Amino acid sequence: MENSVLSMHNVVKRFGEFTAVDEISFSIPKGSIYGFLGPNGAGKTTTIRMILEIIKPTSGEISVLGHASALDVRNRIGYLPEEKGLYKKMKVWAIIQYFARLKGMDKKAAKDQAWLLLEKYGLKDFAESKVEALSKGMSQKVQVLSAVAHEPELVILDEPFTGLDPVNQTVLEELITGMAENGQTVIFSTHVMQHAERLCDRILLIAKGRKIFDGTVAEAKATIPRRVTIETADDIKDLHAIAGVNEIVQLAADPSADSTVAQWQLQISEQVNPQDILRTCFDRGINLNRFEFTEPSLHDVFVHLVGDDAREHEFR
Repeated sequence: MENSVLSMHNVVKRFGEFTAVDEISFSIPKGSIYGFLGPNGAGKTTTIRMILEIIKPTSGEISVLGHASALDVRNRIGYLPEEKGLYKKMKVWAIIQYFARLKGMDKKAAKDQAWLLLEKYGLKDFAESKVEALSKGMSQKVQVLSAVAHEPELVILDEPFTGLDPVNQTVLEELITGMAENGQTVIFSTHVMQHAERLCDRILLIAKGRKIFDGTVAEAKATIPRRVTIETADDIKDLHAIAGVNEIVQLAADPSADSTVAQWQLQISEQVNPQDILRTCFDRGINLNRFEFTEPSLHDVFVHLVGDDAREHEFR
């Protein structure tokens, strides 16, 4: 892919007889938000550690910012590890300055950047506090800011939303979006599909170390049918004639419900406007107790693509 910031080609990682990552390939364009999605233990963190050359692949090729080794461009990368930790006795502004200086910023610029970020993201009042005085959520925010203070071209965040309350999850989503708007490329791993659905340009779905999907969120959702559910006591034979209605299935009846009323699920193609189905019902005099259109979610996509294996894991 042209303008690729990161690419992997047929990458494998084995630990003894266990294959943690199995023949994964993908390419990430500059300025995109790219999600590594899958359950815990899918191989996401192992993939990230190979990208950063914390561990080496068993086989395959990796290119990071045009280099065969991330170590050659380490100052152009920001990284938030899954196992998070800060120096508890340091002041909040000082810890951000410290990590920025490790990435090549001079002392004054790093300090100025630390104070700017703390003010921007609601932590200015805690700047002089020691890290040990912070809540878990605030510590998480400080670590994220420490990872991106040097304004890296490539940002890699491993499970960044863990430990954050809903308000701070929203703040982090805004930070990720802002970095992409600034031309930075952001990769984050998660098993919480809602974050990826709101943020990502492209996603990589991983299960048991294997790639099962790589593409846009819209392309992922297109892999499973869109659905309309209706409830009526009337005959619905006229709906079979609508182009793009691929299947109509009667759902199991609720024993406590009116036995004359049936629920039907219509699987429809991308070309069908659900409003056309509703209009047909009105035109044909079909009286509806319920009409519901459901777009597939990324969770639906994962269950569809992985099958029974996906049900072994809980998604939030």
